Parts: sequence; structure tokens; C-alpha cells
Amino acid sequence: MVTHDIARQLTEISHDINRQVGLLVSRRGEVVYVIVGSYRGILIPSLDAFPAASTRFRGLRLIHTHLSGEDLSTDDLMDLALLKLDLVCAIATDENGLPALAYTAHLVPENPDGQYWLKLPPQRPSEMDLDFLAFIQALEGEFAGKQKTRKVGALDRAILVRTETNSRVDGEASLDELRELARTCGVAVFDAVVQHRLQIDPKYVLGKGKLPELAIKALQMDANLLIFDHELSPAQVRSISDVMEMRVVDRTQVILDIFARRAHSREGKLQVELAQLKYLLPRLVGKNPALSRITGGIGARGPGETKLEMDRRRIRERIHRLEKEIQAVAQARDQRRAKRGKAGLPIISIVGYTNAGKSTLLNVLTKGTAFTEDLLFATLDPKSSRLRFPKDREAIITDTVGFIRDLPPDLFTAFRATLDELKEADILLHLIDISGPHFEMQMEAVEKILQDLNMDKKPLLRVFNKIDRFPDSDLLVTLCQRYNAVAISALQPATLPGLLEKLESYIQ
Repeated sequence: MVTHDIARQLTEISHDINRQVGLLVSRRGEVVYVIVGSYRGILIPSLDAFPAASTRFRGLRLIHTHLSGEDLSTDDLMDLALLKLDLVCAIATDENGLPALAYTAHLVPENPDGQYWLKLPPQRPSEMDLDFLAFIQALEGEFAGKQKTRKVGALDRAILVRTETNSRVDGEASLDELRELARTCGVAVFDAVVQHRLQIDPKYVLGKGKLPELAIKALQMDANLLIFDHELSPAQVRSISDVMEMRVVDRTQVILDIFARRAHSREGKLQVELAQLKYLLPRLVGKNPALSRITGGIGARGPGETKLEMDRRRIRERIHRLEKEIQAVAQARDQRRAKRGKAGLPIISIVGYTNAGKSTLLNVLTKGTAFTEDLLFATLDPKSSRLRFPKDREAIITDTVGFIRDLPPDLFTAFRATLDELKEADILLHLIDISGPHFEMQMEAVEKILQDLNMDKKPLLRVFNKIDRFPDSDLLVTLCQRYNAVAISALQPATLPGLLEKLESYIQ
């Protein structure tokens, strides 16, 4: 790990200059960096030339001095975790400048105790006889073995992260929804982390002390993606990525990705592209730090800046063109709505939280074939069909895009034309997934969006869906009375006559 001669040279120099001195040593025993710090600590240089992998550490061990004879510091352990070092060793310097005890720690694989690192018993450098190369290879083998137990086919393997500032809320409901969003994107979720804080950290969202734990957890589990249950600013994404050396995305990006997968109509694709570009524009910086305007100074002007400005200008021009195209599509939609209005048929719009079963209900009521799947945002493109009631009365029934809590503003704006379809509705049928534990929160979120769209004055019929998954029939009766709702299962046609009767009475 370290020879007695090297340890003595380090402590003598450190004692003479009254500063910590460190070495970064490769597995071949080569000294890659010599670091001179202050009395209290050292600053490790960029290690981009020594990449770490999911099953492999950086290939460097840190050996440095401590002038006050203390154990490994929090900074030492953070460096070990965030930089994925092979190990870190602090050699205490006595009053004569000679090596005292050496304090050593290394990372450990995933374990039931939730332990992230292991501190070895303190030893004098002259007593250290560990075969370091055999040890580190065996340790990496243990990491790889643990990771194999959870190997999945997904390309993206994520840890979900949320900072909760309300002490009365545990944040689990929000993370459950984020987990479903990730599943819809084809992401394998390995773990979820909630940190309670008085306020969100402006730079890292989490406290910086939580990041090393996340880094080790990701290494232990072979995760390669962090998904934050917040909308992150461009600066926050950069700060977290720089520290974690992992891809970092936020909730908005996940929703945008789902919309991009689900959009099939021309209008849907236009709306998604517009939302993506509006999200991308403020986050566009040069890939090379030397070409980024943000860095300033020498070398930050010239062709690099011009290229960046050209990209931004192209995006602004594309946004302008998309807004015009969406406006033209909206006018065509208005004309179709006008034709429907001339037909004199009442219009029923199904609204509800995403994955509440709207498309399934539309198919059952109209014998249609709209796409259905147990995924969030399976439907993006509105679909209208004729609904014939038992008494030969007819109506137009429309399926709309599902709502979600804290819908990203750019998406809300982009899909405004689609949501305007609701303005022509005579009745809003609010479909609610009663089987979910958070159905009341989802119900409030939908009705808040309707209020924002100035549609809260329209007649609204609440319908509790998926009663086949709701075991307590007495509680169901109570909830129907409390919320003046009709209970159905879209998969069981025998439960629908009550809904049709209620709808017909609304139309009359």
C-alpha cells in the first residue's frame, strides 16, 4: 500500500513546510501526482485522464499526511467516494516529523448494513504488508458479483432523488409517481432517496454531504443515472454532474421523453418538439469549457462563442416556426369543432390524471380501438367518437391527454391548443383511479388545472374507475356520496349503465 521509506519522506517534508503533502499512486506503483496542500487539507486535481467504470475504481490510491495526528477526515471520505479512489490513507506525523499511525479506508460493496466504506485498523507504515494489487482486484470482483445479482436489460439504471422541505410530507407519493414515469421511459429504478431539509440547496438541491452517499450507492448498485423529482436549473445540473460524474436529469426531462415517444400525430409531434426546444434553449452551453461563454476570460471568445450563438439563434427560429405551425393546426381544429357544433350534438370530454383509464373507457363506450396500455401518458393525441345512449340519444365523446401534478410550464403551453378542445365541451367527465393510494391528490391536481384553464364552471361528473381493484365496498359507497361520484370499472361493462344514465340526465 505504501512503503516505510515513502511514508517517512512524506512526513518529513510535511513537517518541514507545515503543510499536508499527498501522492496519487497508480496500481503499477507510479506516482501520478504530488500534491502540496495547506495545514488543514489538500486539493486533488482533475482526474479526467483516469476514468472510473461502474465495476471498476479509478485505479489510483491517495496517500497523504495529517499534521495533527488525527484520523481520516470527512473530506478524505468524500474524496474516496466521489472520486471512486481505490483507497485513501492518511499518515499521521509526530512531533519529530516521523510517521506515526496510518489510517486507511476503502469502499465496500452493497450490504445489508448499508455500510459505504470500511476503515482498516490503524497501523504503522512499517507494519503494512498487504498485497495491494491482489486486494483491490478481489474488492472489484466483489462489487461486480453484487451487481450481477440485480443485472437488468435496461440501458438506463437510475436512482431517484427528492428533497422534501415540508416536514409533514414524506415525499414517497411523489417518488412513486416518478418511479412510474421512469418505468414508462424504460428506465430500471434501483433505489429512491428522500432528504428532508429546511430548504432546497441552491447549488446541489441535496446537501453536499449527501452526494458522497449517492455516489457510493450508485457504484454499489451499478446505477448510471440520477433522476431528480424537481425541475433543475442548468447550473444545478452542471454542479451535480461535476461532483457525481454521472448523468443527471430532472422530472421535466423524463416527461418530455415520454411525450416524444408517445406523439404520433403531426400536431402532437409539433407540440413535443416545441416543449423540448424551450427546455433546451436556456441549457445550451458549449461542450468544451474553452468554448463556453460562461467561463469568460482568454480563449472564451471567437469561433466557439459564434458557434454557440448560431445554435441558439437556430433554436429560436425553429421555436418561432413551430409556434406558427401549431397556431395553424389550432385553427384547423377550431374549424372541426365548429362543424361538430353545427351538428347539434352535445360534447362530453373525458379528463383525468394520466393512466386513470380514459382511453379504455372511450373504447368500451364507443366500441373504439384507441391505444391503451398500463403506462403514463399512453394517449397524447385527442380522439373523438360518437356515443349512442340506450334511449337513442347521441353525443360526441372526446379523450384528452392525461394531466399530471406540477405539469412543466413549457409542456402546458405547448399543449394549450390540445387542451382548448375542452372549451367546447358541454360536460366534463372527470375519471379518477380510485384504486391508487393518492387518488384525492390526483383529483385535486386535475381540478386545479381545469381551474387554471377557466373551465371550472362547466358541469363536471366525477367517475371513480377501477373499482375491481378496490376491495372495501362500504368505503366506496361513502366516497361516492362524499364526492357525488359514480363508481365503475371500465373493464367490466356491467358497471357502466349507471354512468350512462347519469350522463344522459346531465345532457337532458
